[in-house]
Amino acid sequence: MKASRRETLTALLFVSPWAIGFTVFLLYPLLASVYYSFCNYSVLKPPVWVGLANYHNLIRDDVFQTSLKNTLVYAAMALPTGMAIAIGLAMMLNAKVRGQTLYRTIFYVPSLVPGVPLAVLWLWVFNGKQGIINAVLQPWFDGLSRLLLHLFHIHVVLNAPQWLSDAAWAKPALVLMSVWGAGNAMLIYLAGLQDVPQQLYEAADLDGASWFSKTWNVTLPMLSPVILFNGVMGIIGALQVFTIPYIMFPGGSPARSTYFYAMYLYDNAFLYLKMGYACAMGWIMFVITVVLTLIALKLSSRHVHYGGS
Repeated sequence: MKASRRETLTALLFVSPWAIGFTVFLLYPLLASVYYSFCNYSVLKPPVWVGLANYHNLIRDDVFQTSLKNTLVYAAMALPTGMAIAIGLAMMLNAKVRGQTLYRTIFYVPSLVPGVPLAVLWLWVFNGKQGIINAVLQPWFDGLSRLLLHLFHIHVVLNAPQWLSDAAWAKPALVLMSVWGAGNAMLIYLAGLQDVPQQLYEAADLDGASWFSKTWNVTLPMLSPVILFNGVMGIIGALQVFTIPYIMFPGGSPARSTYFYAMYLYDNAFLYLKMGYACAMGWIMFVITVVLTLIALKLSSRHVHYGGS
C-alpha cells in the first residue's frame, strides 16, 4: 500500500509542472475571460458585472460588423486560393526529378520568415511607385494602353494597382502574401501524397486514364483527409489574421478595408482598455470558428476517404 501511494505521489510530482502551467497560463485565463466578458473591465479598475451588455453593444457596433465582414471575406479569398496553390506545389514537388530536395526547400523556406520582417519586406514589394511587382506590371499596362489607342483610337491611361492605398486591392495583396507563405501546408500535402498507393495509379494507367482523371479520381480522394485537416487549420488561421495587416495597414487603412477582427479585439483590449468588451469579442470568434469547423466537417463527411474505408 505504501509503495503504491509512493508511486502515485511520484507520478503527481512529475505531472505537477505541466498541471501548474496548464492551470495558471491556460485554464484560469480561459475561465476568467468568460467572466470578464459579462463585465465592464478596464484592467485598471475592478470588474463591474453588466450582464449581456457587452454582447448587445457588439451587435450594434458598426466597427465590429465591418471587422467581421473583412475577416470573413479575407478567409473566403485566402483559404481556397492557398489550398489550391499548396496542393499544386505538392503535386509538382512529388515528381521524381533531379534536385527534388532543393526545390522543396526553396518553396518551404518562405513560410519560416517571421511576420514582422515579412510585412516590412512586402511593404517594399507592394510599393506603388518603386515596388518590384508594379515595376513588372506597369510595362504591360502601358503596352495595353498603346494597343487600345492603335486598334480602337481610345486613349486610356492604365496604371498598375495601388496595392497599399486602394481599398479594392488591399485584401488581394494580403491574399497574395498568404499564398507566398504556403510552405507549411505544401509540406503536409506532400507527406500525404507519399501515402497514396502506387498500385492505384498503375491500375488507372492500365485503364487508359488521363492525368486529370488520375488526379480527380485517385489523388484528391486519397488526399482528402489531409485536405480536410489543412482546411480546418486554415479556417482557424484566417479568422485570426493579425500581425501582417496590423503592420502594413495601420488602423485598417485604406478606409478600414483591412481592419480585421483580431485587430479590433486587440485595440479594444490594449488601446481602449475595454478588456470586458474584448473578451466578449473573443468568445464570439470562438463560437464562429467552432460553427465554421463543424460545417466543414459536415460538408466533407461524404467526400473524405480514410484508409481502409
